Amino acid sequence: MMVQDAPDGEPRFITTMLEHNGFCAQFARAFGNERFQRPEPFDEVVFVVGNHDRGWDEWDGNPAIDAKTRLPCGLTNTPILASLNTGRRSPDFNEKHHPYCGLLSSMHSWGLYNARYGYSAFRVRPGGSLSVPVLPEFASETKAMLEGELKRQERLKTQLRADPKTNAWVEEKHLMQNYKQLQFFDTLSLYFHLRHPSARKEERFVHVPIDAETDADVVLRPLGCDTYSLSPFPFAGDRLEARCPGRYLSPIPAGAEPSDVGALLRSLPVTEQVFTFVSN
Repeated sequence: MMVQDAPDGEPRFITTMLEHNGFCAQFARAFGNERFQRPEPFDEVVFVVGNHDRGWDEWDGNPAIDAKTRLPCGLTNTPILASLNTGRRSPDFNEKHHPYCGLLSSMHSWGLYNARYGYSAFRVRPGGSLSVPVLPEFASETKAMLEGELKRQERLKTQLRADPKTNAWVEEKHLMQNYKQLQFFDTLSLYFHLRHPSARKEERFVHVPIDAETDADVVLRPLGCDTYSLSPFPFAGDRLEARCPGRYLSPIPAGAEPSDVGALLRSLPVTEQVFTFVSN
């Protein structure tokens, strides 16, 4: 679940991880032009981009209320053990669809705790770490999850290499090209899902893959009226409109927590935030 920042007294825009994934998938389907190679294998990459956080489904169905914010626990404040479970369940979900989807999803889960393999400078929390912090009291559980994902990756790579149809997909440079595409779509989405419009400043997305050999830094600049320039522009055409559904919720007073937070969220009117991206 994503809970957007807002000035004091304003309601927060909340999106589920499924809605976040759908927003990411819009970027994946549009990515590619005469300069940037589009995802390949296209269907499998778009699938995992659109489902890379599906391990959150159960939590998003009925999240807890954070005692400090009085809002549903989201990406940055979900209890550690629940968050670790999502790191396993997301690759589980994707592997059932296709081994390659499971591989990229597993790399995403592992990368969140390891600075996204060094291919991102995006910080979820301003001034925070590039990685999900590992708390000492949960170090053994975190290590077990991460080691399990490394084993999954080796198993799936072996399986994919054995099939002539998928052997080239796991060639290291090509695999990392797809991984970096996923990270760009994810962090570009997080920029919007976590930050109120008043907090959206210029952002530089590093290691956006042009092809398997070459990356570029893509600079996003707010232009006003929910319009943003990207330079260089990585999408087809000269503009892209992306939409994300969500709902607005104000902090819930202490003592007034509903017994089913998920039911409360599902009862709220669904609206959209719409963004237009243009070439600089």
